[in-house]
Amino acid sequence: MDWWESILLGLVQGLTEFIPVSSSGHLVLGQYMLGLEAGGNGVLFEVLVHFGTVMSIVWVYRHRLGVLVRDAVVHAVQPAAWAASYADQPNFRMSVHILLTMIPTGLIYVLLGDRIEAAFAAPQFAAGMLLVTGTLLLLTMWSNKGTRQVGPLNSLLIGLAQAAAMIPGISRSGATICTAMYQQIDPEEAADFSFLMLLPVVLGATLLKLGEAASALDGAAWGVMLPGVLAAFLSGIAAIRLVLIFVKRGRFHFFAAYCFIVGGLGLLLI
Repeated sequence: MDWWESILLGLVQGLTEFIPVSSSGHLVLGQYMLGLEAGGNGVLFEVLVHFGTVMSIVWVYRHRLGVLVRDAVVHAVQPAAWAASYADQPNFRMSVHILLTMIPTGLIYVLLGDRIEAAFAAPQFAAGMLLVTGTLLLLTMWSNKGTRQVGPLNSLLIGLAQAAAMIPGISRSGATICTAMYQQIDPEEAADFSFLMLLPVVLGATLLKLGEAASALDGAAWGVMLPGVLAAFLSGIAAIRLVLIFVKRGRFHFFAAYCFIVGGLGLLLI
């Protein structure tokens, strides 16, 4: 991989992580079109650029995150008052819900992680999964706009959607926001929750890969990959703000056409 390819793939990752068109699917297809090997450092590169997009969430939601983390820590050190804090403190309640989403995600990764990583070597499969993402987005046209807030059961179901989105071609933001909207969650709440719940998952994955990164990459490799991480960070900020605009205007399904086009072309041309 050259530095310009790293930047190009970083831009693709940052834009498609939050725009519901599957970042992993685009990275698989992009690596295939550029003639880069999937798997190995390809999976490691994806983890690193995912970290770049996580930093874009931290930047956009920095004020809310500061309050969220502060309140979560304050109430977490008082186990006897957890029930009361959950009932009365919205920030602590959201922290609990985010932790709940990690249960199905973690279980699926432990049980099927090797098979999921193997799917990154199958660009045609990723193209087919883009059609699934397009269908999920299109169905939101018939989902009535809800006003509910996220609850425990909602969190587990949204976490299951996030687990499914480990498959390349299934959009994480698309699957999680759609699943929330299908349950009559307020669309803006659904988008905010989808972005915030990504933080612990990607931070955890990055930590798991750090040892591999330190041993597998030399200084030159880091010099190639880091520009891609920066590109993912900057483009991720733009993508978050764009998605929030579409969600607020009830136009989330507009992205379905793009998924159908790219997925269809991928199946025809690969």
